[in-house]
Amino acid sequence: MSPKARIKVKPIVPGYCKGEVLLLNRFISFFGEVDPETSCLRENMEICVASKVLVFKGSRGSTVGPYIIYALKKNNKHPVCMIVEEAEPLLIAGCVLGEIPLYVVESINALESGKIIEVKVEGNEYYIYAPD
Repeated sequence: MSPKARIKVKPIVPGYCKGEVLLLNRFISFFGEVDPETSCLRENMEICVASKVLVFKGSRGSTVGPYIIYALKKNNKHPVCMIVEEAEPLLIAGCVLGEIPLYVVESINALESGKIIEVKVEGNEYYIYAPD
């Protein structure tokens, strides 16, 4: 994403969102794949969601997922926000419980891991920007 580019997003759970992108180009299940105490992915403990802008296709899986998201918040290991292509009800419930901003974007392909982004309101629309 170039510094001048902006990407329109739809707020599902609005809130402040600025930070480093962690892009997981897939669907994830919070139950079983994310450790709520460390925020790291069980498949690779070097990849952690804490304090990141977590960008992924969407969630899948268990009804326990919202409680894992809530536990991430309670353990202060939560992402600053989540940006997805598909927001299903259990992901929305987890973000509401954990008070974690959630946005839907048409495609996550323009976002890159390691880049700093910010979601800003412009009129009645929300956009992702790369800060100058």
